[in-house]
Amino acid sequence: MDKLLRMTHQRELILDELRRGKTHPTADELYERIKKKLPRVSLATVYRNLEILSAAGLIKKLEISGRQKRFDWDPENHDHVYCIQCQRVDNITLAAPVPQVEATHTQGYRITGRRVEFSGLCPNCARQQENHQSKGEHSMSCPSCSAGKLSDNQRQVLQALANSSEACGSKELAAATGLEAKQISCQITALKNKGYVDSPVRCKYAITDQGKQALG
Repeated sequence: MDKLLRMTHQRELILDELRRGKTHPTADELYERIKKKLPRVSLATVYRNLEILSAAGLIKKLEISGRQKRFDWDPENHDHVYCIQCQRVDNITLAAPVPQVEATHTQGYRITGRRVEFSGLCPNCARQQENHQSKGEHSMSCPSCSAGKLSDNQRQVLQALANSSEACGSKELAAATGLEAKQISCQITALKNKGYVDSPVRCKYAITDQGKQALG
């Protein structure tokens, strides 16, 4: 535990970025911000330190079903809502508290925590959708429809992940699809933003339930 709690410069920078932004970034998003201040930092280092800080209880890891992990600067228990279109995640304050379950054996389980998930459209996406609907463009230009479209390269990457029984790295995806490494990286980022790909293991990727639905 002493080792986990030791505050290195990298961990201090991660905590500072999380607190300063007060959002719920993915490891990839946080990496893009941190490398501006620490150019030599690697994505693997950011992943590793986020896991350490989460295990130490200094930050909270949000594992929203079928989506990429996000991280919260506030480790206290609270609930979240995510946008089904742009993947934005916000804190949500409930009008009535969620009933608490006694932390004893319930149906054979010892309850150690709870998680409530809400989904919908964030204010920006809802406003965009209303604007398109008011112009009669819902069937052709609705953001929620266009956001789900797959390019040929994205479909190739998703299909390769769907065909694999375990998480794949970029080199494996390049070999399976015939795409170059830079193309794989670009497609993975786009697919993560759509919620179609997750990263269950550092630097490896897997298709989500949403991704399987997108393939049809």
